[in-house]
Amino acid sequence: MVDPHLHQTVVALERRRRLYSALTIVVVALILVSGYAQAESMNSGGFIQGLRKFFDYPQDIVAAAWDRGGEFFVIVWEFIPALIDTLNIAATATLLGGALAVVLAFLSTRNLDVWPPLIPVVRRSMDIMRTFPELILALFLIFVLGASSVPAMIAVAVHTVGALGKLFSEVNENVSRQPIEGLEAAGANWMQRMRFAVLPQVLPNYTSYFLLRFEINVRASAILGFVGAGGLGAELRRSIGWGSGHETAALLLLLFVSIMIIDQTSAYLRRALAGDGALPWQRLKGAAA
Repeated sequence: MVDPHLHQTVVALERRRRLYSALTIVVVALILVSGYAQAESMNSGGFIQGLRKFFDYPQDIVAAAWDRGGEFFVIVWEFIPALIDTLNIAATATLLGGALAVVLAFLSTRNLDVWPPLIPVVRRSMDIMRTFPELILALFLIFVLGASSVPAMIAVAVHTVGALGKLFSEVNENVSRQPIEGLEAAGANWMQRMRFAVLPQVLPNYTSYFLLRFEINVRASAILGFVGAGGLGAELRRSIGWGSGHETAALLLLLFVSIMIIDQTSAYLRRALAGDGALPWQRLKGAAA
């Protein structure tokens, strides 16, 4: 039987908690409203007035590109080297980061016969790698190494290791133990068990995540150009700063088309891998045989 006095005490405490919660919500709401009012008074214009001008700049760069006529596509062609720089940064960072992520993923999975004290150390290392955004890492590395493509590549690669390492480790946790135990019974060492028992099971998912990460890294590499890492981002920063609307339009068009092609190609390859684990050219080879 419940003690009536204890029940009344609990009810009173619950009411008091609700009262304090309501007062906290009211105070936070008042602070937000006053903050918005103060910010509005410090702005040169209101939010609604600014919203009406939202598309003014896009209209200006489209008009500048249209005025150039056929010359616009010549300008697009001139920025191909900047696009190649961006793609090189993304591809190199994805390859290096993906290779190291595979190693750390195998060393951070409990069901792969890894030395137990090593697992939390590797996992915390990957947590640290993906904690800091690429932009923060790139700014620090540019300060140390100077403005070039190398800091951007290192920053993207470090973040790729942390992100892909976690995804690869989760894939490893779902592998079947039977092939591993069979090779162990046959006398295979740890490297041989990982190579012949685990890697064939996880390779389709690894490739899918790798392609997805490459898409992300292309966008990140373009953004890092704004802080001096080169590529399309550096050209965008220059064109926007100098008010060259036709060059800005050319760079945006080039970035959009390249990312769209990469997205569609990667999505097609991921669907092929998710379907039967074989790439299109592998299926054609099998049909011909």
